[in-house]
Amino acid sequence: MCHVDQSNVSRALKQLEDYLGVSLFDRTRGGVRLTPAGQNFLAEAAPALEQLESAWRAARATRRAAAGLVRIGILTSLAGGVLRQLIQAFVERHPQISIDLRDGGRRDHLAAIRAQRLDIAFITGSGSVAGCETQELWRERVHVALSEAHPLAARDKLDWPDLKGERFIASRAAPGPEVHDYIVRRSCDYSTYPEVEDKATLQDTLMNLVSLGQGITLVSAAWTAVRVPGLVLRPLTAQADIVPFSAVWLSVNDNPAFLRFLQTTRELATKHAPFRSYEVEDD
Repeated sequence: MCHVDQSNVSRALKQLEDYLGVSLFDRTRGGVRLTPAGQNFLAEAAPALEQLESAWRAARATRRAAAGLVRIGILTSLAGGVLRQLIQAFVERHPQISIDLRDGGRRDHLAAIRAQRLDIAFITGSGSVAGCETQELWRERVHVALSEAHPLAARDKLDWPDLKGERFIASRAAPGPEVHDYIVRRSCDYSTYPEVEDKATLQDTLMNLVSLGQGITLVSAAWTAVRVPGLVLRPLTAQADIVPFSAVWLSVNDNPAFLRFLQTTRELATKHAPFRSYEVEDD
């Protein structure tokens, strides 16, 4: 079972008996059993074996701090922006630690955090989350994605009244449902109800549909680093369209690799002002 050669085990035990000068086992055709001396030896050695196992586990835990895994939930593009800066900084500091990135929406990520399937997630919003630790890290301005042939593409920036009567599209996959809700909520702020069609596509495919003139959608500023042929992004100017992004995690998470990632996150958020905002300036 342990893939150990039985002859090697027998040889090692015989050497131990020779060293101790006593027989630890009675060997018969019916099997092997401990002698009284063997029973006493095992009773005395058991605590030492347990201590050795504890030391092995402690060493493994220390090793995981230098070579481990961090599971991160995201809902925005990694092509650019603050999240990319953070992960790039962490990889440069700890190249031996693996990163597992998982796309998803706010609800899915929070469920995964609580179930300890994720170590940390970056979600929109800045409020508290029940049972979790949170910290707002940066803000991004919302942009309108549209085809370069769209009449509004000629403008440098847009306001919600400019979008009245436009046909929006959103992905059914995360973070599409959140985008859909945001479009409806912000349109209603201007007393209009938008037309939003949900597409059974991932975000990358959705952006290509936009570039082909199949509708418009909303994205965060991180998408300005993505180049899609025929696609342009125009910022929304309202202060209400600056969206906070927060980190969420469990305080009981003692994964050493995650704790190093959290330390890097907090250091960057504290020391570097550009880290705390991404394209939120007012022109």
